[in-house]
Amino acid sequence: MGSRSQAGIAILRIVVGVVFFMHGKMKLMGMGYHGVAGFLHGIGLPLPQVAAVFLLAAEVGGGMALILGVLTRWAALLNACDMFVALLIVHWKNGFFLPHGYEFVLTLLAATIALALAGPGSASVDSLLAKRR
Repeated sequence: MGSRSQAGIAILRIVVGVVFFMHGKMKLMGMGYHGVAGFLHGIGLPLPQVAAVFLLAAEVGGGMALILGVLTRWAALLNACDMFVALLIVHWKNGFFLPHGYEFVLTLLAATIALALAGPGSASVDSLLAKRR
């Protein structure tokens, strides 16, 4: 892949990482773990306490991993799973358009799948480690 393509993927990775990190931080600081678990219970998700750990780890931890470009493919895959569940359970029934529809979730799902397939791009910890090998 050329250097411009690598830079483009890096920009996508960082922006998507910031979106996930900020969204997860908002949930964690605003609702807290128990609030997130309560929300997930309210929408009928099985094992809401476990799902809350997964969701917060995906959004906060996975978001930070994407920003830094650490374990990028895994972090992107984790966030893709998060968005797939959100798409099916929360947003699909509300139609395409925001504020409650699935257009934003679908965009993040596509971006995370692209990152899982393409890798971190340039300016990442992953690429630095690959160069040392």
